Amino acid sequence: MGKFTVLNHPLIQHKLTIIRQKDTGTNEFRQVVGEIAGLMVYEMTRDLPLEDVEIETPIGKSIQKQLSGKKPVIVPILRAGLGMVPGVLQMLPSARVGHIGMYRDEKTLKPHEYFFKMPPDIENRDCIIVDPMLATGGSANMAIGALKKRGATKIRLAVLVAAPDGVKHVQDENPDVDIYAAAEDEKLMSNGYIFPGLGDAGDRLFGTK
Repeated sequence: MGKFTVLNHPLIQHKLTIIRQKDTGTNEFRQVVGEIAGLMVYEMTRDLPLEDVEIETPIGKSIQKQLSGKKPVIVPILRAGLGMVPGVLQMLPSARVGHIGMYRDEKTLKPHEYFFKMPPDIENRDCIIVDPMLATGGSANMAIGALKKRGATKIRLAVLVAAPDGVKHVQDENPDVDIYAAAEDEKLMSNGYIFPGLGDAGDRLFGTK
């Protein structure tokens, strides 16, 4: 079973409170979402492999550490996932960025894929899916399935707010995927929103409501 980790760093929790507030404006909301994403990926990547490299400092030659292997792929689920990308890239500036486009049927709450674009060698890279909300888990599972279908084997999911239903759904269908969240909220409401949540992340990021 993949692990579910709530990243309860004080800075993450403080910034999450800011974006939960209904009177937080678009500019601040967008900025703080990126900041949280950066802090999250910092915590999530403690196990990235390192290799020795010889460098020359102003004092002389030395053996030091650098990341080894292929650069990770950041995979935002469009459109709200885009808000997390700038913060992640501040921590991992050489990462590749793929995109998965999905929309949710407002009646059935089921996701539908309409766009997929990734680096050609994702089977050799760590894939980090980013999406602010893990509600029913439908979009996350579809994104994970889309990556696996193209050969990806090392997949993590990073969300800001998770509902217990969504966590269980992803763990049941994709037990090999680790989930990281800034918070696990109380419940999933009948309209598909998370309580207490932070509203519609996409609309708040892009000022469309």
